Amino acid sequence: MLTERDQLPLVERLAPDMVVAVGFRHILPPEILSVPERGCLNLHPGLLPETRGFNPNVWSIVEDRPAGATLHFMDEGVDAGPIVARREVPTRFDDTGKDVYERIEAAAIDLFEDTWPAIATGEIDTVPQPDFPDDGEAEAGGTEVSYHVKEDFVDLCELDPDASYNVKELLDLLRALTFPPFDNASVTVDGERYYVEVDIHHEDEANHDAAVGALESY
Repeated sequence: MLTERDQLPLVERLAPDMVVAVGFRHILPPEILSVPERGCLNLHPGLLPETRGFNPNVWSIVEDRPAGATLHFMDEGVDAGPIVARREVPTRFDDTGKDVYERIEAAAIDLFEDTWPAIATGEIDTVPQPDFPDDGEAEAGGTEVSYHVKEDFVDLCELDPDASYNVKELLDLLRALTFPPFDNASVTVDGERYYVEVDIHHEDEANHDAAVGALESY
């Protein structure tokens, strides 16, 4: 695994000119980051610096942040290196976490294809990210940012049946965690665990035919 320092000899033998990470959820040690002459790029499924860390598609819904993809150089921090390019995607109130993920995935592919010619020739400008802590939410350089690890996502999936939410908060949480075929959000009642997902659709898609369960007249 390239996250281990003992893999350094292998990387040095390969002598890559550049490394591109896609869907790679691990932190590379500085010894490996320093090997490629032109650096290591990461295609992050969130807009940086606003949404760093694990499952940014989920947190963009829960925290009402913009969603998108970012191509950036990797450094020793988490999603913290200089930004090459970003692409925001539109979101709607009826989006689930899966909808946003798939939209980001498509945007990320387009972003890389559009940016690669300039990267290949070295004709790129980068924008440094502000310094920020690797925990929770913070203000950094006038930008509100968030950072989440896998444990935060696991905790988010455990719904408290006694918690108080307003309607929008609850719907945002449930749609963010809706990602079929995976069961994410769950609630335990009377010792039994139940999994929850939500289906929201616009009024233009609503079925206004006879109400289900309506009594017939005789």
